[in-house]
Amino acid sequence: MNIGIAQLIALPVLMALGAAAQAGNLVVSVLDKDGKPVQDAVVVVTPANKSTQPKKPLQQQATISQEKMQFIPAVTVVPVGAKLQFVNNDPWDHHVRSSPAGTGQFSAANAGFELRLEGKADGKPARSAEVTMDKPGVMGATLLGCFIHGSMRGYVYASESPWAGKTSAEGIAIFEDLPDGTAQVKVWQADQLIDIAPQQVAVSAVLAKSVMQLTVVPRRRRS
Repeated sequence: MNIGIAQLIALPVLMALGAAAQAGNLVVSVLDKDGKPVQDAVVVVTPANKSTQPKKPLQQQATISQEKMQFIPAVTVVPVGAKLQFVNNDPWDHHVRSSPAGTGQFSAANAGFELRLEGKADGKPARSAEVTMDKPGVMGATLLGCFIHGSMRGYVYASESPWAGKTSAEGIAIFEDLPDGTAQVKVWQADQLIDIAPQQVAVSAVLAKSVMQLTVVPRRRRS
């Protein structure tokens, strides 16, 4: 079959348009009990059509710093199998111990990983340690060893779906180029101890929107 120059030039354009027709965008808004936007809620989208991967995949490596008695960032989203590096930038020692979020306490039955990081000495590099998130779900990374540091809390969400992220200060998470068809939207938030029901959305060329409302008002983050 002979193809003219015009068809050869137009072919990539037609292919791009065809690909665009098979993808759509989704905006997820997360609100608290009072209808106010929620920052750092984890949104996981699971398309029924799993043939497409995000153009910007979740990072396979992430760093969580301990600074001024806080975990920074407070919430980290990674894929299952990702490596986490914990870095202590404070001048005093810290521990990091994880347990499933929502249990409220540590025990041998729910223990995850445990690290000890020495404080950063003047003029010396910060101490660090690495773990691998080999199980899906949420792990609450909480300091232990000194009870006066009990206010330090951070969370790591290991997502089985490649379409996952955190909400912005405006309570918004945007997912681009999702495959056409139905998709499940799930939201996790640290203070929402009882999971809210997931939503089903239809993804197409028309912008899809989903509003998820918590049944709690999250605690204000320590500055």
